[in-house]
Order: sequence, then structure tokens, then C-alpha cells
Amino acid sequence: MRRKLPPGPRGLPWLGNIFQLDKKLWRIFHEWKDVYGPIVTFDLCGQNMIVLNTHKVAMDLLDKRSAIYSDRPHYIVAGDYLCANLMLTLTRYGDLWRRMRRAANLTQSTVKKYHYTQEQEATLLARGLLNDTRQWRKNIERMSASIVISMIYAQPTLNGPNDPSIAMINDLVERGTHAMYPGSFLVEYLTFLDLFPESLAAWKRNAKQWYQRYTAIFTNLYLTVKDNVEDHSSSLCAKMALTKTQHQLEDHESAWLAASLYIAGFETTSSTLAWFLYAMTAFPDVQKRAQEELDRVVGRSRLPALSDMKNLPYVHAIVKEILRWRPVLPMGVSHASIEDDWYEGYFIPKGTILISNVWSMNRDQEIYGADADQFVPERHLDSKGELKIISLEIKEEGHVSYGFGRRVCIGRHVANNSLFIGAATILWSLVLKPELDIDGKPTKLEVNAESEHGVLSHPPNFGYVARPRFAESEMMLQQACDVISE
Repeated sequence: MRRKLPPGPRGLPWLGNIFQLDKKLWRIFHEWKDVYGPIVTFDLCGQNMIVLNTHKVAMDLLDKRSAIYSDRPHYIVAGDYLCANLMLTLTRYGDLWRRMRRAANLTQSTVKKYHYTQEQEATLLARGLLNDTRQWRKNIERMSASIVISMIYAQPTLNGPNDPSIAMINDLVERGTHAMYPGSFLVEYLTFLDLFPESLAAWKRNAKQWYQRYTAIFTNLYLTVKDNVEDHSSSLCAKMALTKTQHQLEDHESAWLAASLYIAGFETTSSTLAWFLYAMTAFPDVQKRAQEELDRVVGRSRLPALSDMKNLPYVHAIVKEILRWRPVLPMGVSHASIEDDWYEGYFIPKGTILISNVWSMNRDQEIYGADADQFVPERHLDSKGELKIISLEIKEEGHVSYGFGRRVCIGRHVANNSLFIGAATILWSLVLKPELDIDGKPTKLEVNAESEHGVLSHPPNFGYVARPRFAESEMMLQQACDVISE
């Protein structure tokens, strides 16, 4: 059987390749591509794992054969115990997933009603980044959480970067992404360990306790809206409550669906905007060109709006390039095969876990050119400076960071809007520069640095200096923020 599987590194009996896996697996898988090719097999304690390293392989399997490859792996810790398989991202492919997906319908047309909230939050973020450069990460997290909590629960703007709602989301994200990382818990591969009672399995006891806590929080948030739909009519939870019979979801399922959207929207936006801040500080020429475009299109008498997006191709290209250059989930979210399959002469058994190496695909030199490792927003523009489709394989997004097939990110339109208006407002109002070292010289940011958080990639901690870009920009930011707080 092994000879029919795609090629890959040799492993140890019983244990497989577990000792060959280290931090930043996406980089290890990228190196394996050069040795074994675009589709690589490895073994984790008897579990077949296949890495997809190119767009073609991922599209052939996850898109064109989505009926076979739309399942998720069976995550014992993250799935069974931490969220009872109710987190939409991890829910197994089947009837429940279909009902939840339909209930969460987030099309480009339906997300327009959230534009005003996104514009307000971008303004508050820009002021926060100007007034408190040390708390840049918390200010970004506040904006991201505030947008999604308003959309989903119709709650007001979060007051500050230390709001407890942010800590709660961060906690669940950290626990979940750690549990999803290959090799984090042996029970995922030595499944007999799941038979141990909670008294002998702290991981099981803790995960169950956290599930109960999260469920209580999420259910309370959902029922608050459900019991007062008229007061929260613009929220997604209100829509779920009104269509509950149609989608046949129980209250606890709707509560976890809302939480799934909350967490996914928060993490995508906050991590990508953190990389944006890092990139703009590291690449002043890119920052300057974007600001020149903003002056031409928006001027200096008003703040940018989402209606400007179509006329700001370079700012839009920056957002696309951030998502390509530093995907939040460098290995995506794993898929699993529902049945046996053959591909290019290789056998893929039922139950195989497939990892889409998004980090490697977004650096494919055959698609992006010899400078694929570099941050170059211009690659998304044609000779006239308008947005272009780089390749039919990756379509209009310019990257594959939102996933594949039936499991493509459901909130990508919301995320794109939040990222664009956040980037545009920051660039319109501020000039960002590296902080100075003890000798008074600008510090140099390492463009290849990244901080790993489970399956997530974040920028390292860094410092920057911010100043108003022109005389009136600080005053205009403050006036807009005053109106928001009224």
C-alpha cells in the first residue's frame, strides 16, 4: 500500500515521521516539495497525511473533487471535547454542516449593510494606532472584535483594547489552534488514549470544562438576541433566530454557529492587519505610493469609505498582497477524504488527512514569478495600474488564503471589506516609520520573521513611530471619533 501512496520521507515503525516535524511546518513541507514533488505523504503514528504544495494539486482534489474531499479530520481534542464538533470550521461534512452553512449565508450583497460599522471602526483604529503605538496589537484586536460582535450580536462598539470579550476570543483561538497543530496531542494518533477516564486524562477534563464555559457564554449572547429580535434586527443572530425552523438548528447549534463566525472574523482581520502594519513600517515606498493614490482619489477633506474601493486599486492590491505574502493560516484547515481515490497514479485511502500548504502555494514562482518571496503589491496590477487576475487557478483573490472548494471561507467578503477600509484609513491619516534604536537610527524590521501560534502565523512584536500625515488629519480623526462616541 505504501508504494502506491504519493512519495514522502521515511519514518520510524509505529511512530512514522513525528520526529521530523518541528516548528513552522509550512516551511518544512515547502522543503519537502523540492525533494518529493507537489504531493507528499508522511505518517503520524499510523495516520496517513498528505501535503498539497501546488495550486494545481489543491484545485484538482479540493475543488474539482470536493464531493470526496470536503470533510474535516476527526479532531478528538479540538473537535469532540473543546467544541462538541459545533465549530463550523471543524464540523464534519454532512447534514449539520450544510444546515449551518446555509444559515450563515454571507454574500457580497448581504454584507453591504455592515459598511458603516466597518468604516467607523477603521477610524477608531487609526486614532488608537496614533495615540498609543505600544498597544498596536490590542488596538487591532479591539477593532476586529468590535466589527464582528456588532455584525453578529448587534452590540455597540467595544470601549477599549482591554475589553474582556477580546480576551475570551483570544483564549478559545489559542486553545483551538494549539489542539489542531499536528502532533500537539498524542490522542489524535494513539486513539486508545481517549478511553482513559477524565481522572487520568487532564487534557480531556480541561477541554470538557472549557466547552461548558464557552457554551454558556455563546448561548447567552445568542439568546439575548433571539429573545429581543426587534432590538437586534440588523444582526446575524436575529436572522438565525427568524429562520430557525427553516434551517432546523437548535439554540445551542445556532449559538456555536454565531461564535464560529465571530472567532473566524476576528482572527482573520486582526492577524492580517497586524501584518499590514508590519509591512507598511518595513516598506516605506509602498506606503508612499498608496498615500499618493489616496490623495488623488479621496483627497484630504474627508476620510476614505468602502465606496472608494473600486477607485483605489493600489490600496486594494496591498491587501491582496498581505493575504498572499503572510497567510494567517499557512497550512489552511486540513481536509479529509470521504472515500478511497486515485490521483495521478497515486492511491489516497479513505480517511486520509490532506494539508493544503497555502504558504507554499502563495509562493509558487510559476504563478507569481521569481520574486514570489517578496512583498510586491504591483504583481496584482496590470500595465494601466488596474487590478488584474494573476492566474485562472487563483481567480480574483490573487491568493488561496481563504481555502478551497465547499470549505472556502464563508466570511471572506466581510474580511476583505474590513481589511481594505482599515488599510485605507490608516494610510490616509498616518505616516508609519520604524522606531529608533539607542543610537537614534531607525530599526530594521526582518521581513522574513514570523511568530508561530499553533497553526497561525503572526508578526513578531515590533515598534513603530506614527505621526499625522498632514496638518488636519489628526483633527479629522478625532472629530469623526467624537461623532461615533455620541
